[in-house]
Amino acid sequence: MKKLILSLSSVLLLIACQNKSKNSYALIDKMSWLEGSWENKLPEGTLTETWQKINDSTYSGQTLFIKEKDTIHFEEIVLSQKGETLFYTPTVKGQNNDEPIEFKLTNSNENEFIFENPKHDYPQKIAYKKLNANNLVATISGKQQGKPSSESYPMKRK
Repeated sequence: MKKLILSLSSVLLLIACQNKSKNSYALIDKMSWLEGSWENKLPEGTLTETWQKINDSTYSGQTLFIKEKDTIHFEEIVLSQKGETLFYTPTVKGQNNDEPIEFKLTNSNENEFIFENPKHDYPQKIAYKKLNANNLVATISGKQQGKPSSESYPMKRK
């Protein structure tokens, strides 16, 4: 009887651990719709953003703004879940000594994710809003030179 109870306990513990590992990245899984390539063609140039899943807890992103054949803006982004917290960490070439800046998820629902870093010069807030399966709007905002500022970038799936 003791062997049966011990075996049953082991099985239940194993099931509990498997369920925990399956759900441990539920927060970042809600942003899986971001995966793929996005684009906005403007008269000033083309904005592209590409996301790929690296592992259960991490996505890698890249943003480019290209005017004719010149790259005007380039940034690499890591979207990662650490414990119960989601972080958006961009590294922008030519800014912040090319060091990554961490923004923490402060608000979210199924279609919108807001990351903030009140200590950053600009932006202090970065938001991604899914409009539908093929359209999103990325918005950066905060205070710039002491004045409120906001810029939105609508993009379509490529």
